[in-house]
Amino acid sequence: MQNVYGYIRVSSRDQNEDRQLIALRELSILEKNIFIDKQSGKDFNRPQYRRMVKKLRKDDVLYIKSIDRLGRNYGEILEQWRILTKEKGIDIVVLDMPLLDTRRGKDLMGTFLSDIVLQVLSFVAENERTNIRQRQAEGIAAAKAKGVRFGRPPKTLPENFYETYQLWKTGKITGAKAAKMCQMPLSSFRYRAEIYQKAKLL
Repeated sequence: MQNVYGYIRVSSRDQNEDRQLIALRELSILEKNIFIDKQSGKDFNRPQYRRMVKKLRKDDVLYIKSIDRLGRNYGEILEQWRILTKEKGIDIVVLDMPLLDTRRGKDLMGTFLSDIVLQVLSFVAENERTNIRQRQAEGIAAAKAKGVRFGRPPKTLPENFYETYQLWKTGKITGAKAAKMCQMPLSSFRYRAEIYQKAKLL
């Protein structure tokens, strides 16, 4: 007997799966046959996906909203598609891309066209992921160039830091003594002293 399944993936627990859920419910898929993962699509090591694959049997149908919901790694999407359609013998329907419906065109030409579309879409999905990472890195670099600071703010300096710095700078006390007077590790004292020196030179 043929069973119908639905798979949903969102990238984090903060993202909402409602849009995908509504689309699958409109197909009257049983709630128990809808599997939801809330994690990255970088690989297929996802608990609900793995649980679903174990349940799939020959001639079952799997619905997904879009190809990037299946995953974002080009090579792994193609490999999973092959496992599901060739080894397990199920049909996959991608709702946002009618050409990716393995129930249609079971002949050689239909399979050929479906494979081409899949490869193009899988490449686009991974390429977009790469572009997002690059844009994020460029954005962070641009922000840093403008003086935006990332990470935890530095601790407030002790009140006697500047006085102690002058004593250390003029050689009246050692770095170890200065750090102790400021109740700071020696490495922290030297680091903050270097920043202070640079600030004075600007």
